[in-house]
Amino acid sequence: MPEQSNDYRVAVFGAGGVGKSSLVLRFVKGTFRESYIPTVEDTYRHVISCDKSICTLQITDTTGSHQFPAMQRLSISKGHAFILVYSITSRQSLEELKPIYEQICEIKGDVDSIPIMLVGNKCDESPSREVQSSEAEALARTWKCAFMETSAKLNHNVKELFQELLNLEKRRTVSLQIDGKKSKQQKRKEKLKGKCVVM
Repeated sequence: MPEQSNDYRVAVFGAGGVGKSSLVLRFVKGTFRESYIPTVEDTYRHVISCDKSICTLQITDTTGSHQFPAMQRLSISKGHAFILVYSITSRQSLEELKPIYEQICEIKGDVDSIPIMLVGNKCDESPSREVQSSEAEALARTWKCAFMETSAKLNHNVKELFQELLNLEKRRTVSLQIDGKKSKQQKRKEKLKGKCVVM
């Protein structure tokens, strides 16, 4: 599929098994898969509004393995925004995000204007928690990025995660379209389009 210039590209990074695909599938399709199937790379599309027109949110679900460094670099260089996912039940998965964040800084240069979300997934598995929220919040402050805990399984904070990521975009106005419904004002405008109004 050819790439449109008005695509808004989001890359999702994280170690294998943290729930990157689960978050993306829950957001795009509203589904959750119990079994774990490793991803090489998948791209999903979702319609959003961008600077008052419609554009495509292109979400690249990257591999959790380190076998494809060239693909990772490409996803970073083409990405407009980044979601860095770890599992709250695995300290190791948080550690594995550090070199990815460093690579984003190296490739993108100044990351102050780039939307980045640090995401602690699997918050439904709190009894097995290895990473405290306060610790991840502190790391997010160091990285100057936003932080949120999610559960793809329970659909907790999934839509909010993507909306918050888009809210961080300051270079243009991007927003999730709420179920594709048009506001009353939009409908009225369309109704009046092409009609004369006698004053």
